[in-house]
Amino acid sequence: MTCPEDATIVWFGEIDRGDVGAAGGKGASLSDMSRAGMLVPPGFIVCTGAFRQFLQESGLDGEIECALHGLEVEDQARLERITELITQKIEQTEPSPELRRMIVDAYQQLCAEYGGVAVVAVRSSAAAEDSQAASFAGQQETYLNVFGAETVLRQVRLCWSSFFTPRALFYRSQKGSLKDTSIAVVVQRMVNPDKSGVMFTVDPVLRRRDRVMIEAAWGLGEAVVSGLVTPDNYVVSKHDRRLLSKFISRKTMMITRQENGVGVQHEDLPPDKAQAQVLNAEEIDRLAELGDLIEAHFGCPQDVEWAIEGDALYVLQSRPVTTL
Repeated sequence: MTCPEDATIVWFGEIDRGDVGAAGGKGASLSDMSRAGMLVPPGFIVCTGAFRQFLQESGLDGEIECALHGLEVEDQARLERITELITQKIEQTEPSPELRRMIVDAYQQLCAEYGGVAVVAVRSSAAAEDSQAASFAGQQETYLNVFGAETVLRQVRLCWSSFFTPRALFYRSQKGSLKDTSIAVVVQRMVNPDKSGVMFTVDPVLRRRDRVMIEAAWGLGEAVVSGLVTPDNYVVSKHDRRLLSKFISRKTMMITRQENGVGVQHEDLPPDKAQAQVLNAEEIDRLAELGDLIEAHFGCPQDVEWAIEGDALYVLQSRPVTTL
């Protein structure tokens, strides 16, 4: 561990995977991979300490504790009333000038590195997320194609409030404590990929650890992760990188960045591209090699999100496979 408990902002590469308490599962993993020299889009983490500071300075910590006291998550109607109250208060409350300045300064530093307005992904990162014991994947929010300091600040608050949705509270009640306020937010440069997808450094269907399974589609990987398209599927032998099987799907659409605003859009694909194979042999080999590297780094099978922008192969996320 390298991160002080009260840290507010840390950059990728400054902390390692042991700093989950400060950076959340996603943030700690991304920073750890960046520190190890893997190609991760650069960014920073608004730490769990920043959220606690926000709650304390605004007085929301006491209000939230009071609202959650004695809550039975099985009482759906009450759960929805309370979560709506909490999320609205978080989204409508401005951070203190000091906390606001720290987040804005970090975003502007990211802008300076790219010589203009940085387009970023703003992603929640819960402390219990992406662990082998309990994967919180999908319990909080991700906002794509975000730009401008005010918009980044707003999306950070939306990530904070997502920690208190009915689904997130119900899940957390089963895995830990409702009083937990350990959520961080990742702000990182958003790549504009030609193709992207997920990779398992194990065959999750046959549970074979001597294979890598790769799923790929055109555009942003959200189409694959959300199940909006059936991706191409490639299974590769770890032993000799031999392609053991491939399935080329008909991909009718892809997700791309909005051209004139925050967020993403759906684009229909022409028939020739819809039926085309997404990855070539070299890209499949590069991904299999990357999978070996990431699994060796973390010491267990990984579920990896990746993207290819031009010739660059980026790692967007890696978490332990929890279904073995």
